[in-house]
Amino acid sequence: METFNYKVNAYIETWMGPRDERVKGWLLLDNYPPTFALTVMYLLIVWMGPKYMKHRQPYSCRGVMVLYNLGLTLLSFYMFYELVTAVWHGGYNFYCQDTHSAEEVDDKIINVLWWYYFSKLIEFMDTFFFILRKNNHQITFLHVYHHATMLNIWWFVMNWIPCGHSYFGATLNSFIHVLMYSYYGLSAIPALRPYLWWKRYITQLQLTQFFMTMSQTMCAVIWPCGFPMRWLYFQISYMVTLIMLFSNFYIQTYKKHSGSRKKEHKNGSPVSTNGHANGTPSTEHNIQKKLRVD
Repeated sequence: METFNYKVNAYIETWMGPRDERVKGWLLLDNYPPTFALTVMYLLIVWMGPKYMKHRQPYSCRGVMVLYNLGLTLLSFYMFYELVTAVWHGGYNFYCQDTHSAEEVDDKIINVLWWYYFSKLIEFMDTFFFILRKNNHQITFLHVYHHATMLNIWWFVMNWIPCGHSYFGATLNSFIHVLMYSYYGLSAIPALRPYLWWKRYITQLQLTQFFMTMSQTMCAVIWPCGFPMRWLYFQISYMVTLIMLFSNFYIQTYKKHSGSRKKEHKNGSPVSTNGHANGTPSTEHNIQKKLRVD
């Protein structure tokens, strides 16, 4: 196994260049095969899980989901707070920040971003809960693409650019996840669902996040500071894919349903506030059951 890992690492370093020595020995970072294997296992579960559950009763998972979402809310808040305070007090440059320019701050950023990388592994549980609860309609291409790619991308980020300009997207995403996981944790408690109003705005904030991250990345292209240029181009390209996929999700989930509601009202079939119209679940009720985007 060590020989295999050595060969894989040698091939990657031939292609990518030497790795950042500051993360040497950190959990899961020395070798790429474990991260890749975990991703393959995730994809196999995504494929086989619904088949396994097809003739079985769905599991509630309510108590576990409350604890899981609460835990990720707290972890996301920790990462957001630590990144903001480190960058603010450390004097990181918004427009461009190299990976070897502020040793004390860099070390703190690296430590927090490792937790960010590891959180992408924990977030595989989002999909597993869908499978156990038989919410297969929520296991979309966007959902699986986002989860599977992020863990792998951040393995490479942590090994080559574990600080500097890498902080911005992770900071914004941690803030969004505070809002998102708090929503899903609270929505697991039926009595609280009528009071949760910010689900729609989560997707809007996610799209804002992608545009902001892409814009900030472009700043480093325009005003370079030594941060590897190819990583900046990759970041911009990845943000474009997320903007396209999340925009499509938003249109399919909210805009089309909004048009359907207006048409129903115009035809004399007003939607009642209790979630049903003439015995049929309303569009508003259906939106609450629509796809989850992480």
